[in-house]
Amino acid sequence: QVQLVESGGGLVQAGGSLRLSCAASGRTFSNYYMGWFRQAPGKEREFVSAISWSYTTTYYADSVKGRFTISRDNAKNTVYLQMNSLKPEDTAVYYCATGKGRGVVVTTGTFYDYWGQGTQVTVSS
Repeated sequence: QVQLVESGGGLVQAGGSLRLSCAASGRTFSNYYMGWFRQAPGKEREFVSAISWSYTTTYYADSVKGRFTISRDNAKNTVYLQMNSLKPEDTAVYYCATGKGRGVVVTTGTFYDYWGQGTQVTVSS
């Protein structure tokens, strides 16, 4: 049974930082891409960032590029999302996901086959 557990969310003022973690279990973690998505109230889920299994390739949404950094530690089966210079529009539930979808791009939800339960990030102005 694959499980993903996010942590690190919370309330922060605009301009502040948070570090999200996602602990994975139940598969050979190092063989799969890891991604972060978010969903704000009343909005569709959107791609935030992803990292390849080999650490060599990272992907970012334009809205977070230069502010967020994704990393992973395969020895700990954990992926991280360092979020700096947070803005109120970053407020959302953040989800991590794992997969290696075939025929779809890494920025789409269907690339991933397992998802975490989400962690709330709230940025106050």
